Amino acid sequence: MDALTSVEDRRLTLQAALDAEKSQAERNKLGQFATPPGLASDLLAYGRSLLAPDARVRFLDPAIGTGSFYSALLREFPAERIEAAEGFEIDPHYGEPACELWAQHPLSITLGDFTAAKPPKEGRGFNLVICNPPYVRHHHMDKAAKARLLAATAASSGIQMAGLAGLYCYFLGLSHAWMETDGIAGWLIPSEFMDVNYGVPVKRYLLSQVELIRIHRFDPNELQFGDALVSSAVVWFRKQRPEAAHQIEFSFGGTLAAPKVSRMVPLSALQGAAKWTSLATDGVRAVNNGLRLADFFDIKRGLATGDNRFFIMTRDQIAAHGLPFEFFKPILPGPRYLESDIIEADVDGVPKIERQLFMLDCRLPESEVEARYPTLAAYLKTGRDTVGETYLCSRRSPWYAQENRPPAPFVCTYMGRNMKKRAKPFRFILNWSRATAANVYLLLYPKPVMTRALASDPTLGQKVWEFLNAIDATTLLGEGRVYGGGLYKLEPKELANVPADAIAAMIPTGDHWPARQGKMFKERAA
Repeated sequence: MDALTSVEDRRLTLQAALDAEKSQAERNKLGQFATPPGLASDLLAYGRSLLAPDARVRFLDPAIGTGSFYSALLREFPAERIEAAEGFEIDPHYGEPACELWAQHPLSITLGDFTAAKPPKEGRGFNLVICNPPYVRHHHMDKAAKARLLAATAASSGIQMAGLAGLYCYFLGLSHAWMETDGIAGWLIPSEFMDVNYGVPVKRYLLSQVELIRIHRFDPNELQFGDALVSSAVVWFRKQRPEAAHQIEFSFGGTLAAPKVSRMVPLSALQGAAKWTSLATDGVRAVNNGLRLADFFDIKRGLATGDNRFFIMTRDQIAAHGLPFEFFKPILPGPRYLESDIIEADVDGVPKIERQLFMLDCRLPESEVEARYPTLAAYLKTGRDTVGETYLCSRRSPWYAQENRPPAPFVCTYMGRNMKKRAKPFRFILNWSRATAANVYLLLYPKPVMTRALASDPTLGQKVWEFLNAIDATTLLGEGRVYGGGLYKLEPKELANVPADAIAAMIPTGDHWPARQGKMFKERAA
């Protein structure tokens, strides 16, 4: 067994032991998910292809962990080409054992926070930066840390980072000052930055401050990290300003060396592309100047109770507690409990489904509840110091009053998977009942023009629902986002952006409508 194989075997054993000593929650908080050795080798091999054959390598990994990328560096580059190798690790749980592991190798590991470190002097920068930065969401960073990161990133790279950006975005921006001119960077990061609002400053940086070379998005059904549900991408760029005619490679699936699909996209075309996730498979989509679902519906997330187990019950549970039924509203169960996409209702408006659920929603002050409804008061008392102190409930008055989410005639599942029994991950549900829905759904509330049309034509609701269900899966997925394991998600604004010209043709353009709307629909329907 050669020395490199031996040290990599020891590193993998060490990695497994260190991971086992931490809970999943602890690792999630610090974003600690090690790069598999095969993937690390793929990245270093591709990085080697971007450097001149005789270039001396100055290597930097700002979040080195136990050294997966350094180990791959030794496998992919001859020792005589490696001029320097440095890494940072903030967590001594991984950093101290890594220092011992690599003690006999020319690797300098700093046990500290890369984001607080001082960049090297001019002429001492790095020409190969490879990193799998910590995937720490913004809400795990306190205000002081976030303010420091915002200022430091702006000074380093000019990126005015968005407040909702994850820690990995700051790592990418801060590394700019550590790179030498013409240096190469390869970042293994969540692919969601390509579609979400907080990713806009990052994309602006990639299009203007550096020469973006390639973005490879891994198939979300082929998780790169067995212990992290995140869809990954590798972003490659060179530290130099791009030329106007520059083109970027977008690839998808397979490996870096053998992707399932790949295409070149002109830099100029990317300037106006809001979402990048599907560029490899679909290319740059034409701008939709037609009507969208937002022209017909106000789309909102379903309500968040604060504690479903406390607030949502069956009839039997309500009766067992002796609670007054007048304070309960019907609410749809989770999508897996809905066998049909059409919800019929009984004479009271309750869904005709097997799993009937009801949500507690009382707006009376506690004093009045105690005086008039003693059993309800007793039940609320059992949750006052627990449920009542949760984030959502503590900000409501009274704490047991729910958000205002009336029943919506059209409901869409918020997330889902592209399962074999369904052609699409999202379901549109026609809701004839008076049941509201929780935040696992999106609620489509008709705007006034649609409300009048639905009232005047009893058949229109079914037609609109059929149109919604006929929307092509690629259209929905193009507006939404995807996570590891093939988990797809649609936010209200993303669903609102789906083209909906066909709805206009279903609606009569009577003179009783506002002149501007009538003219608009006549033009679209023509």
